Amino acid sequence: MFRRAMHTAVGALVAGIVALAPMSSAAAERYWQCVPFARLVSGIQIFGDAHTWWRQATGRYQTGLTPTSGSVLCFKPSGAMTLGHVAVVSQVLTDRVIQITHANWSRIGGTRGQIERDVTVIDVSAAGDWSRVKVWYDPVRDLGSSTYPTYGFIYPDAQAAHMASGQFNAAQSAALTVAQSAASQVASTVRPGATPLSILGQAADAGDRIAALIQSVTAPPPR
Repeated sequence: MFRRAMHTAVGALVAGIVALAPMSSAAAERYWQCVPFARLVSGIQIFGDAHTWWRQATGRYQTGLTPTSGSVLCFKPSGAMTLGHVAVVSQVLTDRVIQITHANWSRIGGTRGQIERDVTVIDVSAAGDWSRVKVWYDPVRDLGSSTYPTYGFIYPDAQAAHMASGQFNAAQSAALTVAQSAASQVASTVRPGATPLSILGQAADAGDRIAALIQSVTAPPPR
């Protein structure tokens, strides 16, 4: 019960820290890296390159293969992403679909280092253990063609949640940059009371392709 309440609070912080940050010309020029942003939002006090977070979390934070709101998804180095990546889970839609808030992933308007809120991530691993994912990529307004290996999820403790709450208050006065939600194709097109899968299914164009992929990875095996 404590962990559920803590993750709910941290999840609300993820939304609030981005939604409440005022826009300004100075903030628009700020270049965010994924690590300091994930640390700010989650309160998890790990430093260093993203791919080292999983190892550093051992003995300090609980880790696992199940997404929870407020946890940090830790990506392994792959391809051009030589330093890995970290992203904060903003909400869990199904056991194979989540939304994340992260920094420095898509080039938005040709510019790197921006924040994307509530973007879609789908587990495409054969075992359903979140070891390989597809991530929304804003320039194509769809899930990217690449798949990315991950270590799993790092869960914030009570101290991290408290730390994030204090940083949230500071962030409000710091005028953090805000990118428009790259997942608006999901959130803004739904009818009230829709279920997570129907939410994704109602979105047009790219959303239809996302829904088809969800169905392919969540459908029961043939008898």
